Amino acid sequence: MDALYRLIDAPQLLALAAALGWASGIRLYAAVFIVGMAAYLGFIDLPHGLLALQHPGVLAASGFMCFVEFFADKIPWVDSAWDMVHTFIRIPAGAALAAGALGGDSAAMGWVAALLGGGLAATSHAAKLTTRAAVNTSPEPFSNIAVSLAEDGFVVFMLWLAATHPAVFAIALLLTLAAAVLLMVVLFKFLRLVGRKLAGFLSGRPAAQGS
Repeated sequence: MDALYRLIDAPQLLALAAALGWASGIRLYAAVFIVGMAAYLGFIDLPHGLLALQHPGVLAASGFMCFVEFFADKIPWVDSAWDMVHTFIRIPAGAALAAGALGGDSAAMGWVAALLGGGLAATSHAAKLTTRAAVNTSPEPFSNIAVSLAEDGFVVFMLWLAATHPAVFAIALLLTLAAAVLLMVVLFKFLRLVGRKLAGFLSGRPAAQGS
């Protein structure tokens, strides 16, 4: 097998850990299924802590949940409900996957990886949750579907980039994180106003105007 497709050195392992942590905040099941299937087919070698991802049972479970999430994520408001529930799943999973990638030989490195993976998952999840909540204020479903498909493609691209070009992936990840933080800052005021209007509607009172 071409060495290009094998994770054999520290930069590639670090990129894998970061990619899994980041991707878990957006498409947890897809990330687990793609990486596990790539290892099962022999395209990559996984570290000992992630070997379970290529087990047929794990592939079946992650594949099924990936299928469910693919459609749930494209239905307005269902996607936001799905994201809110997965706040308690994606972030711990991102931490666990990153720890599995880097913590095989050192407990300390495992904890460092878990913190970084959980932080990446939390950041990408928060950006996704904020963005999709803003998109859901639009009455038509097509923008929601377009954003969801873009997320699907971007996750696949970033996982591929981490496996094949870890240095380029590191730059892309930093740019993505900066964009995510900027996006959350920009959308915060807008979503706060939407939340006030929704609260006023549910209570039967008109929402207060202004910021």
